[in-house]
Amino acid sequence: MEKVVSGIRPTGNLHLGNYFGAVKSFVKMQDEYDCMFFIADWHSLTTHPKPGDIQNSVRTILAEYLACGIDPQKAPIYVQSDVKETLELYLFLNMNMYLGELERVTTFKEKARKQPDNVNAGLLTYPTLMAADILQHKALKVPVGKDQEQNMEMARKCARRFNNIYGVEFFPEPQSFYFADKALKVPGLDGSGKMGKSEGNCIYLRDDDKTISKKVMKAVTDMGPQTPNSEKPEVIENLFTFLRLCSTEDTYQYFDEKWNDCTLRYGDLKKQIAADLIKTIAPVREKIAEYSANTALLDKIALEGAERARESARATLEEVRRIIGFRVR
Repeated sequence: MEKVVSGIRPTGNLHLGNYFGAVKSFVKMQDEYDCMFFIADWHSLTTHPKPGDIQNSVRTILAEYLACGIDPQKAPIYVQSDVKETLELYLFLNMNMYLGELERVTTFKEKARKQPDNVNAGLLTYPTLMAADILQHKALKVPVGKDQEQNMEMARKCARRFNNIYGVEFFPEPQSFYFADKALKVPGLDGSGKMGKSEGNCIYLRDDDKTISKKVMKAVTDMGPQTPNSEKPEVIENLFTFLRLCSTEDTYQYFDEKWNDCTLRYGDLKKQIAADLIKTIAPVREKIAEYSANTALLDKIALEGAERARESARATLEEVRRIIGFRVR
């Protein structure tokens, strides 16, 4: 089976964008690939140097992963900082990367613009740490969003450069992986194109029924359809995206017909969306609460995942040391 690796930073609760855009794919992948999933707590330091209670943040993400259906027996889940081997590989890869190419990475330039008082070395070398996360397991596929494609190209560059410098064919070049030709984008409730924590336009998997309804009812709309069979503007298409995600096909067609004959009432549409989102989220939320209450189980799963990840990373690192010329410990 092909090896797949992917991670998420512990900077907040999972929202619908994470759930539909990534985690549901992870659940499917664990039955088809040799998967490892990790919680990227080191990565979070690039933007949150004082991350607060990082241990609870990690447990939060872990509980949500489990509640969404990831089975740690099929796909180990580990905490990035529990695999110390990653740091040594990160160092070796950094020795082969150049300042200019790291400075040209789009995500670095964007983050540097947003946090001008915290343009740290970790932010600059984020792609190299990401490459170490992937290459230590010699992963062939990495589920990522379109915004991470340049970082994936940097990971491939790390693999190629190592192989070229030392005259080996050791690291495979990892490929970005999507379940569809077009990556799924879950819209925000503010009329923007994408749901995201920083935009404050999210529905979280931990939100209660009342909160979900309140958020949906405040979703941005327009004056309503003025011409039969007209094209939906983005803010309305966003609402219909939620119908596609959580409602039946009959429900979608009903409201689509209402749009086309100009009889659509946004209040009715939002109530339907809220009801269907609640039906989708409620069982996941209940499981999150159950897992969150069992911290001993969460710590055990993380420990077992780390042991399996370290075994994989250690084998890679020993060979890397041998290739470069360092003593193998």
